[in-house]
Amino acid sequence: MLKKTTKMNIRKMILLIFDAFCILIAGYGSLVLRFNGSIESPYLRHMNMVIVPVMIMTLIVFYIFHLYHSLWRFASITELKNVIIGTLVASILNVLVCELTGFKLPRSCYIIYFLILIIGVGGGRFIYRFMRFYRTYHHYGHIKEKRPLERVMIIGAGSAGEKVYKEIMNTDNVYKDVVCFIDDDKDKWDCSIHGTTIYGGRDKIMEAVEKFDVEEILVAMPSVDKKDLADVLNICKETKCRIKRLPGIYQLINGDIHMTDFKDVEVQDLLGREPIKVNLDDIMGYVTNKVVMVTGGGGSIGSELCRQIASNNPKQLIIVDIYENNAYDIQMELQKKYPDLNLETLIASVRNTDKVNDLFKKYHPDIVYHAAAHKHVPLMEDSPNEAIKNNVFGTLNVVKAADRYGTQRFILISTDKAVNPTNIMGATKRLCEMIIQAYNRKSKTEYVAVRFGNVLGSNGSVIPLFKKQIKAGGPVTVTHPDIIRYFMTIPEAVSLVLQAGAYAKGGEIFILDMGEPVKIADMARNLIKLSGYEPDVDIKVEFIGLRPGEKLYEELLMKEEGLQDTPNKLIHIGKPIEFDEATFFDKLSKLKEAAYGEIDDIRPLVQTFVTTYHYKQKNKESKETVQA
Repeated sequence: MLKKTTKMNIRKMILLIFDAFCILIAGYGSLVLRFNGSIESPYLRHMNMVIVPVMIMTLIVFYIFHLYHSLWRFASITELKNVIIGTLVASILNVLVCELTGFKLPRSCYIIYFLILIIGVGGGRFIYRFMRFYRTYHHYGHIKEKRPLERVMIIGAGSAGEKVYKEIMNTDNVYKDVVCFIDDDKDKWDCSIHGTTIYGGRDKIMEAVEKFDVEEILVAMPSVDKKDLADVLNICKETKCRIKRLPGIYQLINGDIHMTDFKDVEVQDLLGREPIKVNLDDIMGYVTNKVVMVTGGGGSIGSELCRQIASNNPKQLIIVDIYENNAYDIQMELQKKYPDLNLETLIASVRNTDKVNDLFKKYHPDIVYHAAAHKHVPLMEDSPNEAIKNNVFGTLNVVKAADRYGTQRFILISTDKAVNPTNIMGATKRLCEMIIQAYNRKSKTEYVAVRFGNVLGSNGSVIPLFKKQIKAGGPVTVTHPDIIRYFMTIPEAVSLVLQAGAYAKGGEIFILDMGEPVKIADMARNLIKLSGYEPDVDIKVEFIGLRPGEKLYEELLMKEEGLQDTPNKLIHIGKPIEFDEATFFDKLSKLKEAAYGEIDDIRPLVQTFVTTYHYKQKNKESKETVQA
């Protein structure tokens, strides 16, 4: 670091000396040119008297206009503007010094001085830039002769695409060759950027890939809408090229685009819908200056809840999780980003009744987001008793503590698998919904549930499994060719959970609109294509059969619940279903006894609670996979 700083200081000193020399040349040169090589004695004396103060003031002006801060190998219009304005201001100061001190010069000398100074200061810098460019280009060509370069297509022949091209050309360790541009603007077709042709619009992508033997596609369209981006990416995925995209417009705004800004294209980029946006500033007042507890706060949903809550000035944020590594990660992240946040991170199990009561007694949370749960369908099918202990009775512990210690609002994170469940995980989540609805009727605490489908990128989701299988060379395993799922990103799901919490009055089951369902088989094939392979040729897709408890499709709402709207069209309310609460809680004690007694098959007992729960006897032989 010290060596780098010293090198920069030396460069600045060289520039200062060069500019001082230019000022001398401009000053005396203006007299030489004015008097055709024979300077009259009075004017030479005047110049000798003012040259030193003019030089000092000029160098100060140049410093103010950042002529010593820019990296001149990347000089552009901004640097040219600074040179012009800086030399103009310096020339005006030269006039003022001469006129105010009485050491006047001929008026034409002032104009000649400005012209010589701008040519010297600006020309010198841009000659340096040209020499660097020529050396880089020569070096680039030398490398090209010795090392094969990846042939690259840039989609987007605008400012971002041009900056990407220059980044590739100016970076020594980027071994790529831009062979063509693609842009939908017809006025740009058959033109070129830095000598590289703009071949045509998106309909020419496949043709250009074949013609120019393209190996990698860089999508530099930071301001395009999601649908257009998805259309382009869906064409690109058929090319077998590696695909990367510039994720956002902020790099273009900052004028700072680098190859490291490009990200791998993900399956969600192909969905073609705009991200769900919630104006949290308008609805997050209910967490401001409140003590908020998030159980399961280290998990995928829980950690994102913590991030968004932390940004809205809670009085205190309490993270509770049994898994210390995840809890530690989110703790470190929040402490760095929000150093003034009153944060408590606690390792505890929601199964531990005494510990849960102690936490509520000590912190008295105003709002609880209950995200702690076992959620993996296949694993819970193998361990149904554990699912009941953690999901049902862990939830019951937290619900009771919230009631006992005066929590204002309790939000349960539920799932679409609770609707007409065919697996034990979904059945336990339906039991959790019944618990919060029952307690809402007899408690001052407002209990609600929020139900949504699969979350892209969450722990145990299908995409990480597919990526792992693709990396290993396949096969990619899908349970059934017709299986579909609803998908949403983690930030989208959490923002809607937070908004649903703002709407809560007590007893509601909020259902999030997940958009159109997606076929898992299509998702697997798209991911293979995005990795540069051809499905069923390079990497096979195998169908291994539905796992025990798995549906072809998930439902978000039971028929009995009906549907009510909220101000947000993406959030709906299911009407509570009436049931005998006294009998329900009496039977819960028997369920707990059975679960902790490690009964061999607890499913029939669960079915007496959740009459919509239908299950099949588990086959002894089943293939290992991850929840879709």
